[in-house]
Amino acid sequence: MQSAFIQSDIAHWAQTGTGLYQGNARVEELRAIANLYPESIHVVTRKGSGVTTIADLKGKRVSLDERGSGTLIAARLILAAYGLSESDVQPDYLKSRPAGEKLQAGQLDAFFSVSGWPEGAIAELAAVADVTLVPIEGPEAQALVNRYNYFSPDVVPSNTYRDIEQTRTLSVNAVWATTSKQQDKLIYDVTAALWHPSTRKLLDAGHAKGRMIRLDSALRGLGIPLHRGAERFYAEKGLIK
Repeated sequence: MQSAFIQSDIAHWAQTGTGLYQGNARVEELRAIANLYPESIHVVTRKGSGVTTIADLKGKRVSLDERGSGTLIAARLILAAYGLSESDVQPDYLKSRPAGEKLQAGQLDAFFSVSGWPEGAIAELAAVADVTLVPIEGPEAQALVNRYNYFSPDVVPSNTYRDIEQTRTLSVNAVWATTSKQQDKLIYDVTAALWHPSTRKLLDAGHAKGRMIRLDSALRGLGIPLHRGAERFYAEKGLIK
């Protein structure tokens, strides 16, 4: 069976030929089986940097992740929601670990990263440096959720990273995706197996993110349409009409 785990924003861009896939052929046959878990948008800064909101990034040295990455597109959208553009910051284009090294050395003021928490590179940084997370909240964040169906409100709990309090942010979801070419019965059976009680036991016994894979959030922030087989399963469970 052709299937993959993919971020909901990237799936949406691939299907619509927008964002990261602007100018490329649309992958119109992409279909969702389930939302699995949120990948939180982290904006990391040094404590005492004066950056307490996204708007405070104006004029700062900010890593937006690598060129060509989904994080870079998400960072641009978030900046725009708070009235900023890429040209309003001093941009750098690094992954989390090298960005964290530059932040610790005083060569960056903040960096963006998208991952399920706890992210290893941020945890390692927080263990040796006084850093914090910048919240993504308020009407600007809600406007992003309202406009883009792959963004969802999210919270990074207190002490996920050393001495960092609970932080409101946004997330994109890790989605189990397939194609419309797969048979309806096959995808129905796969969906039923995902939500079977025996699978629940395995998920609860594994990684913290496994425990976040829940039936009641299976349809949240998918970014692409459901496969018809999955749609039938959720309809039978009363989650959709």
